[in-house]
Amino acid sequence: MTPYLLALDQGTTSSRALLFDATGALVASHQQEFPQHYPRPGWVEHDPEQIWESQLACLERVLGSGGISPRDIAGIGIANQRETAIVWDRTTGRAIHPAIVWQDRRTAAACDTLRASGVEERVSDVTGLRLDPYFSATKIAWILDSVAGARKAAQAGRLAFGTVDTWLLWKLTRGAVHATDTSNASRTALMSLTTGDWDDSMLELFNVPRALLPEIRPTAGSFGVVAPGLPCAGMPIAAIVGDQQASLFGQACLEPGRAKVTYGTGCFLLANSGAKAVRSRHNLLSTVAWRIGGETSYALEGSVFVAGAAIQWLRDELKLVSTAQELDELARTVPDTGGLFLVPAFAGLGAPYWDPSARGMMIGMTRGTNRAHLCRAVLESIAHQTVDILEAMEADAGVSIAELRVDGGAARSDVLRQIQADLAGRHVVAGDSTEATAWGAAALAGLQLGLLTQDAISERAFVSRRNAPRLAHEARTSLRIRWREAVKRSLNWAV
Repeated sequence: MTPYLLALDQGTTSSRALLFDATGALVASHQQEFPQHYPRPGWVEHDPEQIWESQLACLERVLGSGGISPRDIAGIGIANQRETAIVWDRTTGRAIHPAIVWQDRRTAAACDTLRASGVEERVSDVTGLRLDPYFSATKIAWILDSVAGARKAAQAGRLAFGTVDTWLLWKLTRGAVHATDTSNASRTALMSLTTGDWDDSMLELFNVPRALLPEIRPTAGSFGVVAPGLPCAGMPIAAIVGDQQASLFGQACLEPGRAKVTYGTGCFLLANSGAKAVRSRHNLLSTVAWRIGGETSYALEGSVFVAGAAIQWLRDELKLVSTAQELDELARTVPDTGGLFLVPAFAGLGAPYWDPSARGMMIGMTRGTNRAHLCRAVLESIAHQTVDILEAMEADAGVSIAELRVDGGAARSDVLRQIQADLAGRHVVAGDSTEATAWGAAALAGLQLGLLTQDAISERAFVSRRNAPRLAHEARTSLRIRWREAVKRSLNWAV
């Protein structure tokens, strides 16, 4: 019987479990949303127990689907929302504070203070990242300083930190394994890109005790087995990978210069930069893509904080549409936005601007602006932000990226894909499945277990839908100029 591979894909708004066969075909899946908590403006939290319970529920639902038993599943790969910080008690296994989500901006002032001391270049040189609330380091320090007794307990080794992958691994092994992989560790601002280990100078700078931190292991590697009493007991956990690196791998961007875009809550563009980390001159991030068989691959990354979240905002807060499909249908009814631009800086702006004080803005409205124009402006805002990063990435790498491979829920939208192709001026390519993130985690597990080779993963890709640019160069240039003007007006607002 063909062995199956199980992916746990833990995201910002939902948890999922997906079962693949060794060819990459999706056999079964289940998804469960969990609550988002916004205790103050700019703060975003999750209940770590709800993350675990939702992921466990998805795992239980997928097992046995289609007559497949746990005996038929070779192993598990975990993909996860990155940078989200959880600190828990090693004895009780209970978190001491809600998870601080990657979108959270509460440590902006702490980052400003550090920046004013002149250490940002040092942080970038060591970690490839920037001083920004996005990353885990200042979140960890905030928890230790805000929860009574936490810092003393952390220094004594009584507490554990993890991004969501580490939290799930702890739960799946019932505390037997406290580990992460290099792709997730590289998002904390505590790991050296050169050594692949926690960096003492960064631990000192951010005031994070080493005793708190997990062991860093290869992305495709041994992470223990599921503990007795849980579904899949005894099953090997063979890969852990940050969700954006997972989709880079799942889209078979295994060679330098290959790039992908994932449209999720945020939007993430990564380009494989090979065996050497490229130091960005245009406000992008250097990060670990994965570590396999003793070899580390790196990537250049640009992150958009609000992409699919803008669609959710239009649906849930403004209530102008009831579904993403309705938004698509309305956007299709107009040829353009009628001059309307939306800058969805709801939580500041990420790459290449890195302005946590930017705020959302609509400009260009007239009496004729209607619901369809706003729907199209939301989609255009996602595409414009992606092109901002693409242009910076090409300048850093010194190469032209010929096509964009896209995945994520919004990649199903032909309207968005066409807008993206028009504004980028290059082909946008989607596969027969939008589940590149989950498949990437499963494929890495299959690689570790000897069921797959990188050649086989490359051969599986790709193409089922291709959108070619249709917009004239002059029209594209005009839209890009106006977009940059709109962005400038949104900067430095919440000061």
